[in-house]
Amino acid sequence: MKSIQNWFLMFVLGLLIPNLLFAQESIFPKGEKAPNVNHTGEVWLSHVFDADETFDFNISQVVSAEGSKLNWHLHPEGQLLLITHGVGYYQEKGKEVMVVRAGDVVKCLPNVEHWHGATPNNPVAYLAISGNAPTVWTDTLTAETYNALKTPDLSQKDTEQEIIELSKKKWEWMADKNADALAELFHEKSQFVHMGGSWGKEREVEVIRSGGIHYKNADIHEVSVDVMGNTAIVLNRITLLAVVGGNEVTNPFIVTEVYKKENGDWKLANMSFVRQMGD
Repeated sequence: MKSIQNWFLMFVLGLLIPNLLFAQESIFPKGEKAPNVNHTGEVWLSHVFDADETFDFNISQVVSAEGSKLNWHLHPEGQLLLITHGVGYYQEKGKEVMVVRAGDVVKCLPNVEHWHGATPNNPVAYLAISGNAPTVWTDTLTAETYNALKTPDLSQKDTEQEIIELSKKKWEWMADKNADALAELFHEKSQFVHMGGSWGKEREVEVIRSGGIHYKNADIHEVSVDVMGNTAIVLNRITLLAVVGGNEVTNPFIVTEVYKKENGDWKLANMSFVRQMGD
């Protein structure tokens, strides 16, 4: 199974998500390393857009190495943080620290004192959309405070298990012909590759809804997942009992699923069936 996993991983990376590893760190040019005046660690800053007469806000991209953190500060006109990569912290004065991940949107309300940064073992990148008023820096975030943070387990195992459970739920929805739940799970640009052809979301949902293909039962023998930022690749080795054209058929498959995280939710972007030609 390991050789199959490696082959399919390389195949999917090559065809479906080129430049993935480069896109994770920064969407726009990484920018210049910022001097350590109001932060600790390595932080790169890129000015994406400066306020003008029409648009009264600024947009910056911030890429923070693991362990990097900003000092306490506030924004008189507020700020939005669009987390694009990695895992980070956000904390408002007097409140518990929040763990933020790629796909999350954080609202920094006007004049609310807070800080944010990377976690000790994970980098983080985000777009900051700020009202057109200077940031007010208030206090130093000490190493003692940062190192003493008690947060949920940040291990990748949690995300992997989340994806495995979502994939399992998907097979249940297919067996139940729950086309509405699947339509919500499928990415708008998703593609499905079967032995008889390939098509997009609309047709796949209709095929399931009408019973053109009834994924009656998927007996899952082995599953693995690789998570890379906001993309996850799942490999399933299954025996699938399906009803096609009114006839029940049973086939062993290697099924590859690609999930993309958007706005905090995982969406199925690609699903490919390859029939095994013997054990």
